[in-house]
Parts: sequence; C-alpha cells; structure tokens
Amino acid sequence: MILIRNCRFEIDYNEKDIVKCINKKLRNAPIKDYSIYKRSLDSRNKNDIHFVISLLVELKDEKKEHQILRSVHNKNITLTDYAKYKFPYTKSDFKNLLTHTADESSTAASGPVVVGSGPSGYFAALYLAEAGLKPILIERGFDVDTRSSDVDRFWETGQLNSESNVSFGEGGAGTFSDGKLNTGNKDKGGYIKAVLETFHRFGAPENITYDAKPHIGTEVLKTILKNIRMAVINNGGDIRFGHKLTGITKQDNGFLLDVENSEGTINLYTDNLILAIGHSARDTMELLLNLGLKMEQKPYAIGIRVEHKREMIDKAMYGEAASKLPAADYKLTYHASNGRPVFSFCMCPGGYVVNASSEDGHLVINGMSYSKRDGINSNSAVIVGITPEDFAGDSPRDAISFQEKLEKDFYTACNGSIPVQLLKDFKEHKETSKLGEIIPQIKGKYRLSEISHLLPGYVTDAISESFESFGRTIPGYDRDDTVLSGIESRTSSPVRIVRDSEMMAEGFPGIFPVGEGAGYAGGITSAAADGIKAAEAVCRRIKDNIK
Repeated sequence: MILIRNCRFEIDYNEKDIVKCINKKLRNAPIKDYSIYKRSLDSRNKNDIHFVISLLVELKDEKKEHQILRSVHNKNITLTDYAKYKFPYTKSDFKNLLTHTADESSTAASGPVVVGSGPSGYFAALYLAEAGLKPILIERGFDVDTRSSDVDRFWETGQLNSESNVSFGEGGAGTFSDGKLNTGNKDKGGYIKAVLETFHRFGAPENITYDAKPHIGTEVLKTILKNIRMAVINNGGDIRFGHKLTGITKQDNGFLLDVENSEGTINLYTDNLILAIGHSARDTMELLLNLGLKMEQKPYAIGIRVEHKREMIDKAMYGEAASKLPAADYKLTYHASNGRPVFSFCMCPGGYVVNASSEDGHLVINGMSYSKRDGINSNSAVIVGITPEDFAGDSPRDAISFQEKLEKDFYTACNGSIPVQLLKDFKEHKETSKLGEIIPQIKGKYRLSEISHLLPGYVTDAISESFESFGRTIPGYDRDDTVLSGIESRTSSPVRIVRDSEMMAEGFPGIFPVGEGAGYAGGITSAAADGIKAAEAVCRRIKDNIK
C-alpha cells in the first residue's frame, strides 16, 4: 500500500479533487482503492486556510508499487505496511470455558466482571464479549436515557441524584462532554485508531477516523453507547445498571464482590476484575484504599471555565473564512511568573458550561457541545498545574481531600449554583454585579459572584496573568466582560493506582485498574484504549490459566 503525505486541498474540496491529486502524484497509475489516513486544517495564515491530507492508496497491481515509487521519487510518497488493529483473541480461544448465567442473584461469575461503563469499561466489555468471555458489567448509574432525564432535572431544579448524574451512568463523564476524541498520546500498537474505528462502527461519522481533532457531540455519543451496549449483550455479555460495588473480599484465587442494587445486596465471584471506576467515584476509591491497593499522588490541574462569543473566536482563528468552516477550537499555553503552567483544556466550540456535580454539597463544572457546535458561545477550561507538593500530606487521601475542599467551597459560595464572575472583576478580586455583552451559556443554575478568592492564590494569580498573553494570541480573549465560572476540578484523577506490567494492581493479581479513575488516561480516547489493553491482559491471563 502507498502512503501519500501532505496533500494540500482547498476547504471546499470534494472526492474528484482527491482522485485528481492521486492521479497526479502517482502518474495515473491504475487505482484499486484509497482512503483518507489523516486530515488537519492549516489555519496559520488566515488568507490561506487549507486542509493537509495524507492518503492511503491501493493499486490494482500491487507488484508495481515499487516501480511507481522509483519513478515519482517523492519523499512524501512511501510504501507502508499499515494494517488495522486486530484484537488477538477470538471466541475459538475460549469456547470450552464455563461462563456466567443471566441470573442476577447468582454468585457464579467465572467470566470477567467489569465495574463502570465509561469509555474504558465499555470498550473492555465489548472486546471481551466479542472474544466470547461473556463479561458482567456493573454500573452504579443508569442507562443513558434514564440518566439524561435525571441530568436534565438536576440542571432545571438543582435536585441531584448522586447515583445518576453527569459523572455516573452509561458512558461515564464523557457522555455529557464535547465528545472530543483527540489525544496527545502516541498510537503505539494502533489502539487509538482502533478506538476511533470502533466508534465509527457503532454510529459515529467516518471523518472521526482520520481528522486530527475528531469530535462526535454528546447527542451522537448517546446513540453510539446504546449500540455498544447491544453488541455486548448480543455477544453474551450482561450489563447491569443500578448496581454499585460496595465490597471486595479476596477469596481463593479470585474475589467475592458485594454489589448493591434496588433490592438489596448480591454477591458475584470472579477471577478477573476490571475496575473502570472513573475519576469521581471517591467512595469506591476509599473502598480500594481500605482493601490495600497501592496508590500514589499524581499531578493534575484545576481552574475555571471561560466563555466568549463563538463568532469572535471563529473570526480570530479563521478570519474571513470563518463562515465556511465549523466552529473554531484553540489551544493556549502560558508559563506564569510564579512558575505555574497555565493552559486551555477541553475546549468546546459553540458549547455550554455544565454543572457536573456528583455529590451533595460539592460543585464541579465541565464543558459540553452538541455535534453541530452551533451554540452562541465557545468555552474552554483554563487550568493551572497542581503537584503533590500542594497537598497537605503525602497520602492519596490528602490529594482527594484537596480536591474535595475546593468543590465544597464553590458549592457553599452560591448555595449550589455555579459562581460566575467577569474577567475584569476576577483580576480586581471584586464581586460581579452585572454582565456585559457575553451572556453565559450554562446548563444549570448560576449566580453572579466572586470566584477569585475561592481558588488558591497561586492559581488565581497565574490565571489572571495568563490572559494578557492569551489576548495577544486571540484578539479579544482578554476583554473585560469575558465570563468565568468555576470550579473545573476533575480534569483528571489526583491519584494513580499502581499496577504491574500485566496491568494488574500491584499485589492483587486478577484486579485490573484502568482508565481515568486509575490514573492512566486523560479523555475518552485514551481511556477507551486503556480498556482494550485491559481486555487483552484479561484474555492473556485466562488463556495462560487454561494451559
């Protein structure tokens, strides 16, 4: 197969333009098929915005590929042995294994148990099910439709369901987000590409498989989740919503699980337990600490959400071409004079700020976009790096307590409503009493307030200082009536569960901590990839035990 890199296309290109480009590059060699491998938008010059595309091309006569390459002599045209990721285990590997029954009162679960239906949990369950291992997945929250109703009710009334919210339920925290699938991780082994292709297989548009910054949108993501759920079930898996892990007892060579549901507590026994608990299940994290799992503090980041009018951001990024392109995103970084890194995070073009609280008496926010990204405002987190040295002590509980205190303070400030402050007032440490031209686009109740004093001083100072630099990059970014809200405190987990080379918790063979909650991912795609790797590790362990 031939890879053609760095092909330039105008922003309104079509399929004929692609074929014309291939014919020109390969001197009209007969083409069997082609596909887009990667696509990015080059907007560095506002007067010359264009796409840069890499193409995979298959010739009708594969034997002539070397001959063609010698004749074109172009460093951007090379041979590639690109092959799609293939899960290394199939149903034939495990056809003689006993598996669980569908009886929810049963304690027999010789297949794997997955805790959590976020990206890492769902992808682990999907790949295990397709390999014939019939996993049981338990999720403390509810299916995406029930969950959506609970979230809408919370945003409208402020009445929180602590087990069904923006953090807990089918799809995890990523369900109510921008649905961004880009990651800074290198794709060793093809796992990230596999995640994107799996999303496409279950309903996402094809362009997510090759765009440099792929995006789905929360409403499309909900449909994909339902399709993945049905695939798990149709392959013999069992998904149980409203089932919360409340206890783990080491027993023989496996683990006896206490699982609480609406009717009481049931038990499940398993030799292989995948913990995909997410970054908000603090009660489950406490359970694991008491069990003796080794954890360590890790760096993460906290800050605020910033809102601007989408039209301003689009014009600043794309100039006159803005009307022809989707809503613009951006990425900003700054190193403050106090030594703190400041950076944009989870930028949501044409999106909304959402109340993402999951515990009574705590407040946390996030950003969300629909697939069209056509909201009036664009928002992003602006966050500051936090290190273990900022915590009161050196235990994992100290890291979690640091996070909890901030969320409690923000909740108390406006009695559960999201505190909102204008940038000018934030810099001057003054309470905001009146909005400017930018009207907050917030899902949930909010109140004009003063948030600069609620953050640690070094965070407030670093954020205030960063806006001057950001304003030079994006004109208008530092305008006085820029809307700020807080707190963005769950950018990632502040702790990591230590695991060995086989992805098992150190000292606990058979327990596989994965995803954001375990401290090994930072978004939908990296979490899902970690889930696939965990499914591989479980299959490998089961296969070894068969021998």
